[in-house]
Amino acid sequence: MRFRYDFLATAVLLAASAGHVAIAQDQPFQLPPLPYAYDALEPYIDAQTLKVHHGGHHATYVRNLNAAVAGRPEVAGKTIEQLLANLDALPGDLRTAIRNNGGGHYNHSLYWQIMSPKGGGAPTGELARAIEKTFGSFARFQEEFTRAALGVFGSGWAWLTVDSAGQLRVETSANQDTPLSAGRTPILCIDVWEHAYYLRYQNRRAEYIKAFYNVIDWKRVGELYLTARK
Repeated sequence: MRFRYDFLATAVLLAASAGHVAIAQDQPFQLPPLPYAYDALEPYIDAQTLKVHHGGHHATYVRNLNAAVAGRPEVAGKTIEQLLANLDALPGDLRTAIRNNGGGHYNHSLYWQIMSPKGGGAPTGELARAIEKTFGSFARFQEEFTRAALGVFGSGWAWLTVDSAGQLRVETSANQDTPLSAGRTPILCIDVWEHAYYLRYQNRRAEYIKAFYNVIDWKRVGELYLTARK
């Protein structure tokens, strides 16, 4: 199994270096650059994982999403958030492609931006007060979030979201599904697909989740919380 993942990682890195993951600039959806260097989250998330995850997996979702919406005027000009929030209004073939590839694009874009080499610690301000009110304490929130992430069977995500009443919720989703499709706004997420951690942690998902708390950018999560409450 280890050989398989090393082989796949090498293949993706070679493709990236050859320019195979490039997204044409005239495409409606673009791969966002990471807001930090590939090795900036060491030792918690290693550089090789970030290169494969961002330049391989995320880039593939973006390319497939662009291919799906090409020549489809009914979705022209819509943001990925608008598309995912209104999946039921889409034709069946397009709905599946956007649910999978659009979800993969949106989810990963959020994941990158809520991490930072200066992350860790605890939230402050209004978000800290909301977490304490909802969960009793930051420590109890961490327990619930960790339990949710560990409980995802197979591939998926754990989330901290804001619902239509402005309340915080911890929830999970399978594959690349997103809470946007259920009317809730994500402000924090952790990717628990194996590709997010296997190169470093193998099957030790709990260690990856514990390490993740050291790179959460609570300042950014707090900003997203305030925006979601408006």
